[in-house]
Order: sequence, then C-alpha cells, then structure tokens
Amino acid sequence: MERAVARIDLGALRANCERLRAELGGARLCAVVKANAYGHGAVECARAAVEGGASALAVATAAETAELVEAGVAGGAGTSGEAPELITLGALTAEEVDVALGAGSAVAVWTEGFRRLVAARARALGVTGRVHVKYDTGMGRLGTLDLSEAVTVARSAAADRDLELAGVWTHFATADRPDDEGYFDRQLDRFGGLVEWTRAEFPAVTVHAANSAAVFRSSRSHFDMARCGVALYGLDPFQDDPAARGLAPVLSLRSYVAAVKRFPAGQSAGYGRRWKAPVDTWVGVVPLGYGDGVRRALSNDCEVLVAGRRHPLVGTISMDYLTIDLGPETEVEPGAEAVLIGRQGEEEIRAEEIAARLETINYEVTTALLPRVPRRAA
Repeated sequence: MERAVARIDLGALRANCERLRAELGGARLCAVVKANAYGHGAVECARAAVEGGASALAVATAAETAELVEAGVAGGAGTSGEAPELITLGALTAEEVDVALGAGSAVAVWTEGFRRLVAARARALGVTGRVHVKYDTGMGRLGTLDLSEAVTVARSAAADRDLELAGVWTHFATADRPDDEGYFDRQLDRFGGLVEWTRAEFPAVTVHAANSAAVFRSSRSHFDMARCGVALYGLDPFQDDPAARGLAPVLSLRSYVAAVKRFPAGQSAGYGRRWKAPVDTWVGVVPLGYGDGVRRALSNDCEVLVAGRRHPLVGTISMDYLTIDLGPETEVEPGAEAVLIGRQGEEEIRAEEIAARLETINYEVTTALLPRVPRRAA
C-alpha cells in the first residue's frame, strides 16, 4: 500500500468519452485536459480521451500545451491524420503565444490588437497561426462583448496570410444551473448572431460553445464541437450523481491506516484538540493531509471508508495526517486500506459529496490534489 495514491481508471474515462459522443450525435468531442486534467494527470488522460474518440484537446496555458506535445500526445498542425487538434484557450503573453504556435496549437483571439500580435509571431516562427475568435455572450471574462468586433476579428483572421480562422466560440456562465432564469438561453440566442454570420461567410469554420453541463442541458448548444471537461472524468456537471447521466468516476483517492490506537473517553486527536473521544474508542491514523490536497476545512466533517464501512474523520486535518474514529470495537488493523474518494465494498464516497461538505464544486476537489499524491493508472 502506498502512503497516498490517486488511482485513475482510464477505462472509465474512455467510456465517458463514448457516452458524451453519443449525447453529441454528430458534433465532435473536444476533451478539456487543463489543470493537469482536473487533477487526474494530463498526459495519460489526454491519450485515453483520444482513444475514446475525442478529436481535439483543449488546455488553458502554453505550458500545458507544451507538456502534451513533449509527451507526443499532440503536435504538428494538429488536424492531420489521427492526431488530435490542440487548442490553447487562455490568455497568453507574446512569449506564450510563441510556445503555443510553435507546438502547433490554435489560440484564442478576441481583439484586433491581439490578432495582429498572433499573426506577427506566426510570421516570425514561419508557421500559420490557427485562431479561434471568442465572443463573450455573458460569461464576463475573456472575449469581446461586441458582435461587430467579433466579426471584424474573424474576417481579418481569415484574410491574413499568416493566420487560419479555425473557429468561433463562446462559454456559458450558467449551463449547470437550470434555475438561471433563462440566462443560458439568452447567451445561446446572442451567440446565434455570430453563428449565422459564420455559417454564411465561412461554413468550414468550427463553431463551439457547449461545456459538459450544456451538452446534457440542450442539443441547441452542441454546434460543431463541444468542450467537455468535468464529465470526461465522471464528475457530474450538476453536482449530482454522475451515474444518473451514464458517467463513471475516474479518480479514487486511497491511503492506509498507519496506526490504530485506543482512546479513553476525553482523549483528543489533532491540533487544537477540536475533537475529544466521547466514549472509549479506537482511532485510526491515516498518512494523508492538506499537504496532499485534502482540505483542512473537512476537519470533523467528513467520512473515510475502511473495511467497507464509513468512519467519521475526527480532529483537525494536519499537513500529513488525519484521524478517524473506528468505534468502541473494531477489527481494523494497521495496513488496512483507507478510501477518501471512491468505492470500497458496497460503499462509495463521491467527489460530489466532498464538494457539498466544503460548499464548493467537484472540480475543485480533484483539481486541489497536489503533486505529492502520485497518479496511477488503474
């Protein structure tokens, strides 16, 4: 047993890709593998996603782009043969533009000034810069809010000999909130103006908008391609049970019980003595803590699976350890497996459950896992 390990079920990831492709019908699947594939391991997950039918890979930063290319997952023009298209979606400095374009990745543009910068860097590198024009239909982050500016940037990119207009896109703010008072539909309608213009002027250009939640919420959002992240990893985009949408969790977080100690009533565990045994009990010490990405806010508010049963996490989570109450009578011995996320026997603790306790989202739970936790393909 390793001190701590995140087991990554690549078979489940491939199956999730197939599930998403079925939902998308004829639209292509772009697998979002930014932030180390939401904490799951970018390189191996990107490979599995391509095996599962994803025809494009999306990241946020130039460094993430370079990682995939150096690992041989993507590269070159990105669309030739069976190689996946590579798209860097985030804001880039001039130096980062060089890295992304040099790796054969498309980049996002939304102003004439930035488009000209990308063209200049492409010319200097001797490559054709592939660009996706971003229209901010209501997310309020990157992208132009002005439809006419989006059209101008797209038309200029198409006319520039150093560039290729590869796509137009937007991003939804409330796709995961069915109670959004129609905001999702208003974004879709607003994007429709750019879609109509693109279809008329540049019908071969890829139109994309949907994230994981939008894929399940409305087929109107599918267009030519969908960018799926959280659902790819078997995490529910609506913070519910992923199985209800035919998705299988990819990551499980496992450790072991390093020590089992008898606590008399009143004995405390952890910094600050925030928990004291209410009765004589047994306490297990698990070598996993916030130095691994297990949030300290879960102190006295979580459960851990040992021997197929849920046991309350008690006391303050420290950098390297947490403690669990095994009960007044136990057969658990040192070396027993401890599961913080995943299934053991008939019991399962999902990332959505952890997220609810933290009042956050499942994305943050897996992305928060630190490099000290090795990722192992299951």
